[in-house]
Amino acid sequence: MQLPKWRSQIAEYPFESHFVDVGGYQMHYIDEGQGRPILMVHGNPTWSFYYRHLVSAFAGTNRALAVDHIGCGLSEKPRDLAYTLEQRIEHLARLVRELDLRDISLLVHDWGGAIGLGAALTDLDRYRDFVIFNTGAFPPPFFPLRIRACRIPLLGKIALQGFNLFAKAAISQATEQPGGLTEPVKTGLLAPYDNWANRRAIYEFVKDIPTRENQATWKKLASIESGLARLHDRPVKLIWGMKDWCFRPECLVKFRELIPHAEVCEFSDAGHYVIEDKTESVIEEVKNFLAG
Repeated sequence: MQLPKWRSQIAEYPFESHFVDVGGYQMHYIDEGQGRPILMVHGNPTWSFYYRHLVSAFAGTNRALAVDHIGCGLSEKPRDLAYTLEQRIEHLARLVRELDLRDISLLVHDWGGAIGLGAALTDLDRYRDFVIFNTGAFPPPFFPLRIRACRIPLLGKIALQGFNLFAKAAISQATEQPGGLTEPVKTGLLAPYDNWANRRAIYEFVKDIPTRENQATWKKLASIESGLARLHDRPVKLIWGMKDWCFRPECLVKFRELIPHAEVCEFSDAGHYVIEDKTESVIEEVKNFLAG
């Protein structure tokens, strides 16, 4: 698959690109180092770039992989896909099977929580332990107004696909860094979403947030929630930016109820992009957890 011109211009992403076929679509991932695999799964509106520091930190001791969901990052962006949670879980599960990953440490953030944990529950024997950043893996306990506004018919689609307002808002509203994210980081986060067609997945992620129990994605999230009890014998670490307005601390409380044995690390001064806000501290927390 041909890479876009901007790929070589992202200095903070010095990784070789790889692709795997997942049901007829080309899914991009980076794969650095050797050893036991650490698999990192992003959410919306990010891509594998979000995990660049963790990939670099662990490539010397492990096989560090970070994926791009179909429609995101450097993966194929098809027009004939519904972009549902069920499909995304199947794509990730296919990648894991195709690469025959085993004894996996799974790291998840944002929509990556439901996708990654959903994929893990389909083949739990392949997974060793879990690090869960600001996310949800259950029907949404609340619906932030800022997200709800993005679903207004036609207006939301124009705002997200036409003007990229969701991704652009995130580079300021998802961080608590003094002075905000640096220009190279902003450029890296926004680079794959440079036109209407390439921003479709951003809109579809928002559109797929369920509001009613009879919706397929609500039912899938409820199934994942009930399945989390199966992690009782797996080490789990919850790392949370407590100033996140999207996956608010209530989501952390919910995870602590569902996975009571999980270790917990709270960053009182970090937002939704907790890895950006507390990079070195997050790396240290993950290293200590995986070593244990």
